[in-house]
Amino acid sequence: MYFERLAELDFAVSQKLNPDVADSLEYQQPKRKGRARYILAKKYFDVKEYSRCAHYTQECTDSVSVFLHYYSRYMAGEKTIVEDESDKSSETRLAHLKLLHHDLGRLRNTPKWDGYLCYLYGLVLRKMDLPHSLQVLQDSVNLNPLNWAAWLELANLIKNSEMLSQLKLPDCWMKFLFMGHILGELHLDEAALNLYEKLHQGVFEHSLYIKSQIAKIYYSLRDGIQAATKFSEIREEDPYCLDSMDVYSNVLYVQINQPELAQLAHQAFAVDKYRVETCCIVGNYYGLRGQHEKAVLYLQRALRLNPHYSYAWTIMGHENIEMKNSNAAIACYRKATEMNMRDFRAWYGLGQAYEILKMPLYSLYYYRMAQSLKPDDSRMLVALGDAYDKLERLHDAKKCYWKAHCVGDLECIALLRLAKTYDKLKETDHAAAAYCDYLRDSEKQGSGEGDEHHGQAYLYLASYYLSKGPQFLDLAREYAQKCVEYPTTLADGKALLREVVQRCQEENSRVNLTLP
Repeated sequence: MYFERLAELDFAVSQKLNPDVADSLEYQQPKRKGRARYILAKKYFDVKEYSRCAHYTQECTDSVSVFLHYYSRYMAGEKTIVEDESDKSSETRLAHLKLLHHDLGRLRNTPKWDGYLCYLYGLVLRKMDLPHSLQVLQDSVNLNPLNWAAWLELANLIKNSEMLSQLKLPDCWMKFLFMGHILGELHLDEAALNLYEKLHQGVFEHSLYIKSQIAKIYYSLRDGIQAATKFSEIREEDPYCLDSMDVYSNVLYVQINQPELAQLAHQAFAVDKYRVETCCIVGNYYGLRGQHEKAVLYLQRALRLNPHYSYAWTIMGHENIEMKNSNAAIACYRKATEMNMRDFRAWYGLGQAYEILKMPLYSLYYYRMAQSLKPDDSRMLVALGDAYDKLERLHDAKKCYWKAHCVGDLECIALLRLAKTYDKLKETDHAAAAYCDYLRDSEKQGSGEGDEHHGQAYLYLASYYLSKGPQFLDLAREYAQKCVEYPTTLADGKALLREVVQRCQEENSRVNLTLP
């Protein structure tokens, strides 16, 4: 995948450069004496016979074969872990990593050491959770800036923008691709979008990778229309491209665009039915149709193809939630967070699952994790507020709902929740103001016509103004009349109207008695 990405970027750049400009890169090949052994070992690697590949390269001395030897040993160990689910002890999982750590460590400061071995060493250190993995991976990208796999491993270690600013990186074009990737991973979407737009307007005008990253950033910004447009452009330019099309299927799922999603699933299946992206696309299609068992079947197929694909684990968690299988959903979401700690959807899903199981303290913890990754996403804030509300921490809930409203609440939920919280706290003036703001904002967005929440808001305002005194009876009557338009508040609205009329009559009688 990494070499495909570089090849695609190289092709995109070549469309902008003078054809007379020669490629200055030379790829070192094994010498003739060891070439046959290398070719045989590489064939074993290609068919995933990693142990045989390692066996045939153990005596090789050229740099390519040496890297292939150690990398195939790493892959053999990872393959064993995936296949042997019965033995999950940490010692067993770390055995091959410890041996690699020892053997690669002996090669440091020798003539054999290069950027690729440094990358593999950093990968082993990261898997073992050793602290100097960050420095080793920085050394790797400085030794060989064109190894995109090393950049991605380095990105996995960056937890925040402060860590990012302290990195010492080579000043080359790959650095900008890395910055765009990590800004997107840290959910600094505006900064990532600006960077990718600049790259797209420059030498990467024809890069489908850059276009797909821009589309994914728009999706993260909840601009589904722009995201769908960008993905459609990619499909028009390359109908056989499956890279990131699973994200496109998610965009269509959220838009409930079943015809387009069906077409995408059909075409992806025709291109390559054994691609992970294809399985996720088909899974999303069946999920949108409500056939959740079939959706899970295809997502399981995706995970057999790539057990480390966190996106598929997250979607399968969603499908299990739909099937009301909270325990299975929790297992899927946990797997997703193991693969990608920055997947806020998986943390949010864990919060939902524990909320369904009526375990609010657990729910609160996972919603906090999701909100820490997307601090300005109103959905995370509303969910966090709901968790506080269930724990009767009403002042904390109030803060969450207010912030959700301030950052932009597209669903108009935050103000409604805020009003109810004010009411529980007996802050009736604030509750009435929040209900008024809720009705005004939802009217602007054209949502909620005939919604029972509107009826409840009108009912509260009618009761509120009725209690405020005779000077507010006209407002009370206006809101009570609105209540009658909603089935859920029809009876209460009629009762309030009768009370308003009675109060008006009493007020008129009192005024008449005071007249001379």
